[in-house]
Amino acid sequence: MEKYRKSSVWQGFWQLADPKIWIASTVPMLVAAALAYSNTGRLDIGWFLLSVAGIYLIETGKNAINEYVDFKSGADINIAPENRTPFSGGKKTIVDGKLTPDQVKYIAYGTMLTACAIGVYIVLYREFSVLWIGLAGVLISIFYSIPPFKFAYTGLGEFAVGFTFGPLITAGMYIVLTGSIEAEVVVASLPIGFLIANVLWINQYPDYEADKTANKKNWVVRMGKEKGTRVFALLFMLAYAVFPLIAVIYRNPVWLLGLLSIPVALRSVKTARKEFGCIPKLIPANAGTVQVYQITGIVMVIASLSNRFIGI
Repeated sequence: MEKYRKSSVWQGFWQLADPKIWIASTVPMLVAAALAYSNTGRLDIGWFLLSVAGIYLIETGKNAINEYVDFKSGADINIAPENRTPFSGGKKTIVDGKLTPDQVKYIAYGTMLTACAIGVYIVLYREFSVLWIGLAGVLISIFYSIPPFKFAYTGLGEFAVGFTFGPLITAGMYIVLTGSIEAEVVVASLPIGFLIANVLWINQYPDYEADKTANKKNWVVRMGKEKGTRVFALLFMLAYAVFPLIAVIYRNPVWLLGLLSIPVALRSVKTARKEFGCIPKLIPANAGTVQVYQITGIVMVIASLSNRFIGI
């Protein structure tokens, strides 16, 4: 029985960590590493992997905090069965009985403290200037769900996610690897921020009614599902609009390959506009938005590496 409980807790931990969505933070880290290698001709794999571990731990801690708060507020409990999809209701560890609320809370403490220890080590022995970016990342992750800011509940969650997984992680990793930051790197991070914010945006649709009941005032709840599809389309357009600018900045046409995922984005927008009121039929839009992020991430890594041979 004891072995079963330990196995259940371990399974619950991995369900909470949800490695399959680590792609959200993996993309900006890989783009930053590729840009660092292109600009300096070297890549310190040890510091890169240590930074990756720290960011994954922060991501897991953020998931745990959000899971605990959403369960207590009722945002996860009140999702109607017909609206439950792979893109709804957080990680479902408490709802599914894999973890207790206290266990989720302890996981949040443990992962966040371990991530902070890694961050302090990087600051002391690698690059002090990354301190402020690391601190910002930890604070945004913590206050994404809890007072006094509760970004996810006050309409700042979409911005927090876009900013963190776009400019913040990209700049932080680049600084760890090179000791400096450049405006071009920040510009290159913008499509990542817009696209990951859009993943969050469309994934708020299955939770709409439950979020509204729990007073979780994200922007889909504030605007309504139909009007929200306009912002969904706009975020795609903003992401794609940056690629020609990046190509000009780096004098490298390979960056225009970032436009390759436009057909997938168009299908996702078309589905969202047609099926915003029917969550089961909306799933292709959720999946398509994730595919756009994945495709674009791969292309951006390739384009970043090509900077070493093409352009400035």
